[in-house]
Amino acid sequence: MKRIVIFASGSGTNAENLINFFKESAVATVVRVLSNNQHAKVLERANRLNVNTLIFNKKDFVAEDTILNLLKQEADFIVLAGFLWRVPKKIVAAFPNKIINIHPALLPKYGGKGMYGMNVHKAVVENEEKESGITIHYVNENYDEGAIIFQQSVSLDATDSAEDVAGKIHKLEYKYFPKAIEEVILKAHA
Repeated sequence: MKRIVIFASGSGTNAENLINFFKESAVATVVRVLSNNQHAKVLERANRLNVNTLIFNKKDFVAEDTILNLLKQEADFIVLAGFLWRVPKKIVAAFPNKIINIHPALLPKYGGKGMYGMNVHKAVVENEEKESGITIHYVNENYDEGAIIFQQSVSLDATDSAEDVAGKIHKLEYKYFPKAIEEVILKAHA
């Protein structure tokens, strides 16, 4: 049974979906949720689902090895589910092709620093895109530039607001993110 540690900064709906999915999995289980935001709703969700949590700061993550050492002890795979900080090179190096992120657009479009959540959906609507989607990818030292694992698109209507786009994207995230992670884990240990 492989161990997954989730990093999240916000409400944690994807994290909750992953925790529930992997409770039923013979492949992996979520052992901890880490957050850089002490007020993140994801912490409440994880606690309610009996998953250990830890709040950390930039110093623990970047300057010191606190988080790296914890990950080496507890994680086989790391999943970013709405996590807003760039992962330090030392963590990327310690977990090659073992850190997975989901991005709420079809990369390489609408990626990079500051492109998360509603910022992405607003940009998609402003540019009158006919489709958007999700990209599940490996994490490297740059925002949203790791090798793509999976993409799924959805058609957009000219009348869609950023909120409408967000709703369509969330449905894709909930459906495909857990399965894509499970497939990565299975392939890594085949």
